[in-house]
Amino acid sequence: MATTATVTVTPTATTVTEYEKSLQEGLSLPILLADRVIKAAQEAESSKSECADLVRQVEHLSQMLRSCVRLAASTQSLYDRPVRRVVADVTKNLDRALTLVRKCKHTGVLRHVFSITTSADFRKVSSLLESSIGDMRWLLTIFDSEETNLSLPPIASNDPILAWVWSLISTVQMGQIKDRIDAANQLASLARDNNRNKKMIVEEAGILPLLKLLKESTSPDAQIAAANALFNIGNDPETVRLIVDVSGVPIIVGVLGESSMKVQTAVANLVAQMADVDSIAQEDFVRENVTRPLISLLCTDMVLELPKAPSTTKTSILSIVQMNKEMTEKSTSKYHNQVSSNSDGSSRVGGHSKKERDVEAPEVKLKVQIAYAEALWKLSKGSLLCCRKITETKGLIGLAKIIETERGDLQFNCLMTVMEITEVAESNAELRRAAFKTNSPAAKAVLDQLLRVIQEESDSKLQIPAIRSIGCLARTFPAKEKRMIGPLVGLLSNRNVNVATEAAVALGKFVSPENFNCAEHSKAIIEFDGVPPLMRLLKINDQAQFHGLVLLCYLALSAGNSKALEQARALHAIEGAARSVGPQHPQLKDLITKAVNHLTLYQAAAHPHRQSYAP
Repeated sequence: MATTATVTVTPTATTVTEYEKSLQEGLSLPILLADRVIKAAQEAESSKSECADLVRQVEHLSQMLRSCVRLAASTQSLYDRPVRRVVADVTKNLDRALTLVRKCKHTGVLRHVFSITTSADFRKVSSLLESSIGDMRWLLTIFDSEETNLSLPPIASNDPILAWVWSLISTVQMGQIKDRIDAANQLASLARDNNRNKKMIVEEAGILPLLKLLKESTSPDAQIAAANALFNIGNDPETVRLIVDVSGVPIIVGVLGESSMKVQTAVANLVAQMADVDSIAQEDFVRENVTRPLISLLCTDMVLELPKAPSTTKTSILSIVQMNKEMTEKSTSKYHNQVSSNSDGSSRVGGHSKKERDVEAPEVKLKVQIAYAEALWKLSKGSLLCCRKITETKGLIGLAKIIETERGDLQFNCLMTVMEITEVAESNAELRRAAFKTNSPAAKAVLDQLLRVIQEESDSKLQIPAIRSIGCLARTFPAKEKRMIGPLVGLLSNRNVNVATEAAVALGKFVSPENFNCAEHSKAIIEFDGVPPLMRLLKINDQAQFHGLVLLCYLALSAGNSKALEQARALHAIEGAARSVGPQHPQLKDLITKAVNHLTLYQAAAHPHRQSYAP
């Protein structure tokens, strides 16, 4: 749209010229028409009184149009959507007036032919011109920063919200700072009310003025109002894509790294929502390195260094204390230098934010951290690039420490971020090996907290992402690693069916034939007495039965000679579950057949006449 040239980027001289030319041409046409109407009315040979009345209206319109031209020429960033709509309507009405008054010049027979409905036409055209005068009067007042305009223009009489939206967007783009804040807040409220209002704000070019307010304003209240309005507008893929297309992502990332804490909260919420609803926006944010300010801000005042493995050399307790003190001081200094240096220009966290953080209320600090963590969670979902950026920094350590020390939404958001990273790592061996190798301090810190959550927490909302994360990393654990197996087996008996089912899913990844150590992990599950609770899981509901059956089949394939499976009558259980689950999940047919045949080999003595199972 025409106003986009001056909002987010510095336009070239050619762009500005074309924009000004286009607007000037749009305004010059009705002015020329007005002059022609006046001239034609003065030459009228009939209905002179009616023509004189029209001339007065047209002269009034002409003056207003010229005022609009002067306004457009003197205003650096004119919001032109209502200008173009109103001027187009005025032009149409002036054209009708010109056609009418030209009829009044004819004499003789032609005069009688063309003047049959002249009186009615004059009343109709006069009414249209009066409406145009009302539109122009309203148009000029909304651009007057010193005048409050609560009137409704005739052009928007059938849709009052349109006039309101025009007025608010115009104020956001051209008004004084206090008025811009109020207008942005009202746009946010309108967008929140219903989708029609939101769509109208978008169609009437409301996104760019809000981005401009967010980027250029030195008022935190103005930036918060702009961010909140964009948040309420950008809640669907189509609208988010529009924000992306007008270079909104670099603006948002820049504000996030440089603004006050309250602004950062609103902007981080906006990042989270945009990344959640549109994958293009998600990847654009990651490419703009939004993860760096998010991690830096999330982990402010946190020591992100883990102590190295102790040396075999004998060291006194005093030396250890001194070494730990030096390590902490070095880490803190290194971190603050890092977040202040802003080497890539996209994520500066300057001294102002640090000072503000020191004096800010605890609840404000918590709120902004929750927003940072949610943004990282939404950015990480399915994004290999984002997960790499987080794991290549000290992000995993920071997430682990927050999971350990915090509670509520902050802990949950960090757990969800870890879960998204592990889900990406499950399907990407390179990321899995780089970020979660067994001797990595960051990986160990994360795994310790995941285990702690599933063992100590009782809230399934926290347990489930921790269980899924461990399951996604199943292929990283060596054959002798049983630390993860025991707690997961214990959850098979959990009273919450969803938790028990998630445990079965995770254990299934440990004993899947795709896992190189499936045989050893299967033995571990049996050693931890996992078969009895698994058999009970098969009797609960469809989902639990499905995942329980998969796990039991895997155990049968890897540990078919187990006494525990025989005593639990696993063969009978698989066959029974297959009859109820098999028809609904035909993809299990081959797995069930292999498991039954494998168990039959070891239990043939107990069932001498059994035939091979074929569902």
